[in-house]
Amino acid sequence: MAIARTVAIALLLQTHKVSGMLKAFILNVLIILYRPFRKVMPYQTFRYAACGGGNTLFDIFIYFISYNFLLQKEIIYTSVGAISPYIAALMISFAISFPVGFYLNRHIVFPGSPLTGRIQLFRYLVLVVLCILLNYIFIKIFVEQFHIYPTVSKILATIIIVAFSYLMQRHYTFRTAKS
Repeated sequence: MAIARTVAIALLLQTHKVSGMLKAFILNVLIILYRPFRKVMPYQTFRYAACGGGNTLFDIFIYFISYNFLLQKEIIYTSVGAISPYIAALMISFAISFPVGFYLNRHIVFPGSPLTGRIQLFRYLVLVVLCILLNYIFIKIFVEQFHIYPTVSKILATIIIVAFSYLMQRHYTFRTAKS
C-alpha cells in the first residue's frame, strides 16, 4: 500500500513538472509570435486567438483523420442505432480536443481567473456542450440540407461558433473580477 502511494505521488509530481515545462514552452513561443501583433491587440486576446486557433485547427485535423481514415466514411452501427460517419468523427475530435482546449484556456489564456479549477471545468464543459450542440445542428444542416462536404461543413460551423465561444469564455467560464 505504501509503495503504491509513493508511486502515485511520484507520478503526480512528474506530471506537474511536465505540465509546468509545457506551459513555459507554450508561453515562450507565444511571446515570440506576439511581437508583430503588439500594436494590434492585447496579449491576452492574442493568447486566446493563438490557443483557440491552434486547438481548432487540431480539432479539424482530428475530425478529418477520423472521418476519412479511422471511420473510412462508413456508418457506425450500435445497439442504440446508427451514427453517421461525420457525427462519429465529431465525437472523436471532441474527445481529444476538449482536454487540450481546457488546459490551454486555464493555464495559458486565462491564468488569472480566481475561480477554482472545478468550477472552471464545469463551466467549460457546459460551454463546450453548447458548442457541440451547435456544431451538430450546423453540420447536419450543411451536410444534409445544403449538401456541403462534411469537412467543409465542420469548418463553416466552427467559424460561426467561434464568436459565441469567445464571449462565453471571457465573460462566463474564466471570468475575472474585471470582466
